[in-house]
Amino acid sequence: MNAGDQIDRFVVEELFARGGMASIFRAKDALTGAAVALKVPHPESEGDVVYYDRFQRERAIYRELNHPGVVRAVDCERPSRQYIAMEWAEGRSLRRILEETPRLGPERAVRIATAICDVLHHIHSHGVVHRDLKPENIILNGQDEVTLIDFGLAARAGARRLTFGRLSRVMGTPDYISPEQVEGKRGGPRSDIYALGVILYEMLTGGTPFQHENPLVTMNARLQKRAPRLRGSAGEFPAGLERVLGKALERDPKERFMNALDFARALACPEMAMEPNARTTPEPMRQRALLPLLIAIPPVLFALLVYISMFR
Repeated sequence: MNAGDQIDRFVVEELFARGGMASIFRAKDALTGAAVALKVPHPESEGDVVYYDRFQRERAIYRELNHPGVVRAVDCERPSRQYIAMEWAEGRSLRRILEETPRLGPERAVRIATAICDVLHHIHSHGVVHRDLKPENIILNGQDEVTLIDFGLAARAGARRLTFGRLSRVMGTPDYISPEQVEGKRGGPRSDIYALGVILYEMLTGGTPFQHENPLVTMNARLQKRAPRLRGSAGEFPAGLERVLGKALERDPKERFMNALDFARALACPEMAMEPNARTTPEPMRQRALLPLLIAIPPVLFALLVYISMFR
């Protein structure tokens, strides 16, 4: 497609991005005059039945997630071909910003991460997991307000798994994919938390935790190693921020923050964060530990009363 081409009421202005399965075009809605984004699958993808199902799922997700931080779908009755029309998210991608300023500074990085947590909390509460969170899919306006885009790999809780015949079970971007996704698992809300941890690490240090020219080595490294410590001068980062980041980047999803809201709270007060590897004895365990003592108390009291009565 070229500038000036038209799909239904949308006039193409320019190519914005090209992915493996589809391209994104900036276009103009001839009915309203508003700028829109058109996601158009490549010709070789349109005939893929599984891709068609996922495309329909993505469109449904945009319609359902009513949040300022999620790009909205633009309805078009009886489309002439397969595509998704979305509101144009004004601003720049976080990737573009990081290319210009690789290290954003702790205050701004934490503010952006907290805003992303708010959006994640909303989509997760609606049973949706993004699964491809990365700087390219995060748009920031002049006030650093966040909009998440590209839910092409998103999963819905309880929905059947869709896997393209031409793709592997590992779906995501090597630098940001969670360990469980590397293992071929579907990924859940805590997979998005891991990806956000990587993004926060990158905003703070100018690079992702695991870097290698070979993407397979990059993905495998997170299965074998803990994320390296923040690289910076002493006192550069707020006390506790490294512990917060370490918890978000735990290899075992059960050891990460339970949800995005907890992550946001920890970012607000990093000095109160627990050590990533800290363990507290669960309440049931403490109760079981006390049980033998509680059982032993009555016989001891009874024997003491008998002993006292003998000398009265």
